[in-house]
Amino acid sequence: MLQEYRTITVSLAADPYPILIGEGLLGGLGSFLLERGIQSGTRVLMVTNPDVEGFHGALARQSLEASGFVVQTLVIEAGEEQKNPATVAAIHDAAFAHRLERSSLIVALGGGVVGDMAGYAAATWLRGIAVVQVPTTLLAMVDAAIGGKTGVNHPGGKNLIGAFHQPKLVLIDPLVLATLPEREFRAGMAEVIKYAVIGDGILFRDLETAAERDPRGGLASREALGPVLLQRLLERSAAAKARVVAADEREGGLRAILNYGHTLGHAVENLSGYGTWLHGEAVGLGMLAAGDIAVAMGLWSQADQDRQRRLIAAAGLPMDWPALDPEAVLASLQADKKVRQGKVRFVLPTGVGSVTIRDDVEPATIRAALAVASSIGAP
Repeated sequence: MLQEYRTITVSLAADPYPILIGEGLLGGLGSFLLERGIQSGTRVLMVTNPDVEGFHGALARQSLEASGFVVQTLVIEAGEEQKNPATVAAIHDAAFAHRLERSSLIVALGGGVVGDMAGYAAATWLRGIAVVQVPTTLLAMVDAAIGGKTGVNHPGGKNLIGAFHQPKLVLIDPLVLATLPEREFRAGMAEVIKYAVIGDGILFRDLETAAERDPRGGLASREALGPVLLQRLLERSAAAKARVVAADEREGGLRAILNYGHTLGHAVENLSGYGTWLHGEAVGLGMLAAGDIAVAMGLWSQADQDRQRRLIAAAGLPMDWPALDPEAVLASLQADKKVRQGKVRFVLPTGVGSVTIRDDVEPATIRAALAVASSIGAP
């Protein structure tokens, strides 16, 4: 029997959809699809990766088939380096082989890479078919699976190819995190900390309370958090993203705040080679550098930057900026998809729970912040 779960609605005018969060929900996937109006007999292509297939694929398939869906599974390799057009083509080939129609469905069972690839393939197959996101990493649960942004990497930059394609449903089962490697869990905590900094002071204080118990590991694992706090941060993070997406579905304004830490984080991923750093690790480094930029510009205090640093350290995330040429970083920023009229837009904190977007950050300020980020280590 399913346990109690929380429903958070992404209140889009055209097609609102639910985010379901609760232990044991994966076993009810098929039933939830029927509740969403997806008819029994629908052809379903489930896209996953080898590890997730081994741990959770059978349960997901059993649930879908028990509800009458005709299921085919495609296993794609894991890793950021797989976010490329060749992987999308493989999903399209599987969609063709499984005879997916416009009424068919793609289920993304996996982390952010699977979600992005399956979502983009769904957006472009037959000019758009439905997709359901079933995230299995913390990062995907709190961020990547929600909001309809899909992306494919290009050699010139991260997620330069993509589409907005909202899911029909997001189903989050915290129990699947028991099989997630701890490094992946820590990477996901970077996105949770991001939500706390950009707009949720209550979540920030909850994280601080947990971190105080163990300044170097209190946020670094599912076990350290415990099920109650884990459910709470999943709910608050999902609700935060749902609010922003509902207000600005296609990133015309407000939604840009979700890129906190990502502008410099993407530069780390791109210059280091995809796969060297996990996305959340790079975002954590980007938040540290963005915080130092904000201090240098007088936007927020060193005390608040220290608080942010303590949370990132308690999550077990990298604390030192990698050995990258600052001029290469500046050049990489110009290829970021958020550049407007040649100006790089930075999301910068102004206090715990608030940020601003600035396009007037001087190159010298960026260089100085990178030097600071390279030299301070964990507090």
